[in-house]
Amino acid sequence: MPRSVPAIIAAEVFTKGAQPVIPAGEGLVLRPWLRRDAPEVFAAFQDPAIQRWHARTAESVEEADDWIELWLHAWSGGADANWAVADSHTGHVVGRASLRSMLLSQGLGEMAYWVAPRARGQGIAPRAVAALTSWAFDEIGFHRLELRHSVHNPQSCRVAMKSGYALEGTNRSATLHADGWHDMHMHARVAGDLSTETLPLALGSRARHRADG
Repeated sequence: MPRSVPAIIAAEVFTKGAQPVIPAGEGLVLRPWLRRDAPEVFAAFQDPAIQRWHARTAESVEEADDWIELWLHAWSGGADANWAVADSHTGHVVGRASLRSMLLSQGLGEMAYWVAPRARGQGIAPRAVAALTSWAFDEIGFHRLELRHSVHNPQSCRVAMKSGYALEGTNRSATLHADGWHDMHMHARVAGDLSTETLPLALGSRARHRADG
């Protein structure tokens, strides 16, 4: 059936294009996953916080390798796009940044990420989210990016707010975790929103209060 509204993003951007490397500032890069990353993914998923908020565990390096294979193939399917967040000097994995549940015809996607325990406290998550957000809006033409996290995860709330993802509301009992159903905060950025460089001046103390609450 013909569409009455043209697609925002052509599927060929993903189905026929190569996944790019995205700079994320000094010493940090978003790059396609490599099969050799499996041991570092396995190690990251031994962390209780990553297990809690992502509701999954890796039982072996071989299982992590299977995940990486799926992440690599997801790009050409145009539904998910997954990057390793890596130290640009050593190549070691410090986290993951992804656009999930992409609806290219509408220009929609969902931001997701994690940071390995040894790399926390260095501002890696906001830098990775900002780099992927800029690429999605400026290079590809996404219209709206969403970011969801449990209301019991204030760290992710701070990352979202720092990255310019406004808190739009709460999805009640929306995601099942190991300890039961969690309400989820819904954050989003829309093309044309303020850039992350101007956000601190525009949001001021109210944004900091909301991020801590």
